[in-house]
Amino acid sequence: MPEVNINGPEGRIEGYYHHSKTPNAPLALLLHAHPQHGGTMNNKVVYSLFQSFTRRGFSALRFNFRGVGRSQGRFDNGQGELSDAASALDWMQTHNPNASGCWIGGFSFGAWITMQLMMRRPEISGFISVAPPASMQDFSFLAPCPASGMIVHGNRDDVVPIASVDKLAQKVSSQKNITIDYRVIDGADHFFRDHMEILIGHIEDYLDKVLPKAA
Repeated sequence: MPEVNINGPEGRIEGYYHHSKTPNAPLALLLHAHPQHGGTMNNKVVYSLFQSFTRRGFSALRFNFRGVGRSQGRFDNGQGELSDAASALDWMQTHNPNASGCWIGGFSFGAWITMQLMMRRPEISGFISVAPPASMQDFSFLAPCPASGMIVHGNRDDVVPIASVDKLAQKVSSQKNITIDYRVIDGADHFFRDHMEILIGHIEDYLDKVLPKAA
């Protein structure tokens, strides 16, 4: 799993990239939590998402937003981080011009950026949104939501109240031709401490259901 340096809007973006041995493999881009609250690409949730996709034959990339680790630049309240994610996706597509599909996943702040990127990139065919910060950020742009996906949240989340995520999931689920697999993990906090295995189990189960077995 080689380290990569991507040319981003503010300079170098540091990432880890796994290139699939499967010809024309689909892509997965994974985004981390809030840069100002300790979020990095090495977070357990992001790493687990990365592993779930690579096990299924995807070429996958996780990276540090600007100002995190060895990525250049400084925090930009989401706008710059969305540009970072777009640059990372461009980089993957350049290296995989015949990719058979594209998925995106994110944790907390990264889930918010994930959903915004999906609105701008029609090639994204599915998403996994873990602990989306629905009480802190505006998700009204999901009208309509362009792809089906999964939302996972803990009912003991003291950072993002579950009621706000219930409302988000219900709103997106009500849209035509969109299916949201919304799962609530009993007892889990925002960081899924002591519940990582359960979280991973839900993600694995969801991907097993929706991805072609040959992926």
